[in-house]
Amino acid sequence: MQATNLFLLFTRRLNGAGIPHMISGSTAAILYGEPRLTNDVDMIVFVKRGDAGRVVDAFPLSEFYCPPEEVIAVEAARALRGHFNIIHHETGFKADLYLSGDDPLHAWGLARARRVQIGEETVVVAPPEYVIVRKLEYFREGHSQKHLNDIRAMLRNMPELAASIELKELLAERGLAESWQIAVCEV
Repeated sequence: MQATNLFLLFTRRLNGAGIPHMISGSTAAILYGEPRLTNDVDMIVFVKRGDAGRVVDAFPLSEFYCPPEEVIAVEAARALRGHFNIIHHETGFKADLYLSGDDPLHAWGLARARRVQIGEETVVVAPPEYVIVRKLEYFREGHSQKHLNDIRAMLRNMPELAASIELKELLAERGLAESWQIAVCEV
């Protein structure tokens, strides 16, 4: 497996367990934009408290660090910001799994997720509008330029996004117009 496709270690197992998910964050931005290094994959997973055992079963401790079922159940019970990590022992590659909870943007994203072919495999990737909105939220929180760079790379590859009505609506709903102007000023 190529180092650039290490996220398949996680998507394959989630697919096998029948756990709905979508790739987000830097990995999604890379798929839509330009290659860059990242040391993890961010994924939105759609699990409820009762699904925690399926997650643990999908990632055997002989191959992965995976939190105990009880920890996943507690995180799955959170209405917002549930989160845990899974780490592949052999490579050290990490998946940051963010639980869908009651976040309407997660539901919006999954309903519009794209299927992307990676070699012989199909992966589910958050729509580019979702990725841009989240990147702008992270930029607003921490002012890291990597988020703006990812957005700019996406816009160079997909210039039609700048005119997306759905994106403009999401930006307005989340008060991101100012951050958006900063992002697009150098495209």
